[in-house]
Amino acid sequence: MSPREDAPADRGFLVGIIFFILGLGTLLPWNFFMTASMYFNNRLNTSEWSNGTVTTRKEYYFNNWMTLLSQLPLLLFTLLNSFLYQWISEKMRIAGSLVFILLLFILTAVLVKIPMEEDRFFSVTMATIWFINSFGAVLQGSLFGLVGLLPQRYSAVFMSGQGLAGTFAALAMIFAIASEADSESAALGYFITPCVGTLVTLFSYMLLPKLEFARFYLDSKRKSYELETSSRLLPTDAVEDRVKSSDPSNGSVVNGDPNKADSGEEEGVKQAFLALPSENTSSPQKSSILQVFKKIWVMAFCVTFVFTVTLSVFPAVTVDVKTVYGGKWERYFIPVVCFLFFNLMDFIGRTVTLVSKWPSKDSRLFPLLVVCRVIFVPLLMMCNVQERNIMPVLFSDDFMFAAIMVFFSVSSGYFVCLSMTYAPQLVEPKDGETAGVLMAFFLALGLSLGAALSFPLRFLV
Repeated sequence: MSPREDAPADRGFLVGIIFFILGLGTLLPWNFFMTASMYFNNRLNTSEWSNGTVTTRKEYYFNNWMTLLSQLPLLLFTLLNSFLYQWISEKMRIAGSLVFILLLFILTAVLVKIPMEEDRFFSVTMATIWFINSFGAVLQGSLFGLVGLLPQRYSAVFMSGQGLAGTFAALAMIFAIASEADSESAALGYFITPCVGTLVTLFSYMLLPKLEFARFYLDSKRKSYELETSSRLLPTDAVEDRVKSSDPSNGSVVNGDPNKADSGEEEGVKQAFLALPSENTSSPQKSSILQVFKKIWVMAFCVTFVFTVTLSVFPAVTVDVKTVYGGKWERYFIPVVCFLFFNLMDFIGRTVTLVSKWPSKDSRLFPLLVVCRVIFVPLLMMCNVQERNIMPVLFSDDFMFAAIMVFFSVSSGYFVCLSMTYAPQLVEPKDGETAGVLMAFFLALGLSLGAALSFPLRFLV
């Protein structure tokens, strides 16, 4: 949407700042759980002494299950949200989701200090991850719809906030390690951070309707929607029939002539409905989902493939890469090279699309380059991942792993952003919303497929 000339000013760019915070808040839960995988693995994969030897009680494969149980509800509730918005108010979906996410993170923080048997802790944690991502899917889908009512640059600001969420979580983990506090205290502080972030996000959303700039666009859209709904429920022909069939004795009299009264009422109602937005008369119906899909299927494939490749090895495989150096670097290696590098480079890849969009949306080279990203799967599997089963180690050096992660993450952010940007440009403006909903579904589909593939790929290493 282009800025309107009669719109009030966004003083201090406060609405933009709020949407940046909202974007940051939508992905904080997923990223904090993902970067806290070392805490969960240490608590679950405990060891015990038996006859002078150390044995591990049970392997839970936490990273694989976390990835899978994060993306399945994301896929399911992204699909359900396309129906929920018609029956549940926007405030309930957004504020309600934030409240439940906050309560679930408080539970996670409390569990840090509560001793619990490993199987039970694993079950509770997996349930928490499922519900947090379920509410997160509703929250994210609802906020994408909300920011779509404002000028286009606010969507870019919202996505920038999402891009920095992972970096924020990785930095929080690094600071927790640097504090050299005991593991429980560090984990407690780490999980309190997203609680504060979610509270700030909730307060920011509640502040939004109080700002004149936001009210202008949101109220304008709601009024337009009411007019469109009225035109569909009561078209001009129906108005004419209703006016003609009305009792003349009940009509107002114009110059003492009931016929003129009927004529005036009919003409007035007809003029009111003829004044509805022109898109309802020139193109009264949106294209079907299948018709829209036929136009954007290449972009839908691209976003699905990009995330399938990315989630198949990150973080399930990459988090188990070991450094060849010892000392303090061993504690910082995964938080820095795996999580911080990925999120920072992914953000840079998204940002590059603001100044350069290559290849073009019609180029056959674009899907070809997307498919070529599959080379990162064996490359990362042949890094120094421990424990290993089948594949050899070809890149044991830390520098090689870091270099592969940089190209892996930059290409992921760049191609995802291009796919999501190109799709609405391939359809008519009236079908832009349908294209966006479809692309959100295929994005979630790619995340789920990648999560499912992470299981066999981790066993093949």
